[in-house]
Amino acid sequence: MTPGQYAIAGLAALAAGLVNALAGGGTLISFPVLLALGVPPVTANVTNTVALVPGYLGGTYAQRGDLLGQGRRMRVLLPAAALGGILGAILLLITPESAFKVLVPFLIMGAVVILALGDQVKRRVATRISQLSGGQERLVGPAVGVFLAAIYGGYFGGGLGIIVLAVLGMVLVDTLTRINALKQCTSLAVNGFAAVIFLFSGHVLWMTAGVMLVCALLGGYLGGRVAGRVSAKVLQRVVLVIGVVVTVVYTARTFG
Repeated sequence: MTPGQYAIAGLAALAAGLVNALAGGGTLISFPVLLALGVPPVTANVTNTVALVPGYLGGTYAQRGDLLGQGRRMRVLLPAAALGGILGAILLLITPESAFKVLVPFLIMGAVVILALGDQVKRRVATRISQLSGGQERLVGPAVGVFLAAIYGGYFGGGLGIIVLAVLGMVLVDTLTRINALKQCTSLAVNGFAAVIFLFSGHVLWMTAGVMLVCALLGGYLGGRVAGRVSAKVLQRVVLVIGVVVTVVYTARTFG
């Protein structure tokens, strides 16, 4: 890459970190930018995942207080998330580049749909929480749901947090804030273990990933600083529009 291309990748990661901190959906910015810079699809996906993992770590750390008392849940759900993330990463690496290139428009459009449903999912989760009663939780169902979501997350990951929130919120009895913290921790496990597999894949553009990592961390920090002063809903709509445009462009490029 040229210095200018590194700068563009860095700006995309900065925007992704900012968007993830405020509204979610940062992958819909950083991944397509890497594709536009000429990075092959699988390599772009792998590099993007590795670069954005620290953002999940920061989100989990920020909500660590809400994880207190959730040890039993984490002991069951995090191994399922890690195993699914590893499996998804392996599936990505054995997918031929040509096949993944065909899947890219559908994956991006799927992430757009998931992001668009995010607010509705949160409302339904909040309603469901108010209806559930206490008692011993059964975690087999959530573990299976998290495992399946993690396979998707390790393979691509756009909108993973919303999927995990929906899985957890439908069955766990707790506040939305504490379930969201568990979602952050689960997403970290998915992406972190997928990234470990990717580290040895030969697909990571290390210089690009390094630039993006620093910029994504800065974006996440800025997102935390401006939270409340920037409309997350407006930002989400901007990301959705970007996702739709990218889907159209890459569909035309792939099948045109």
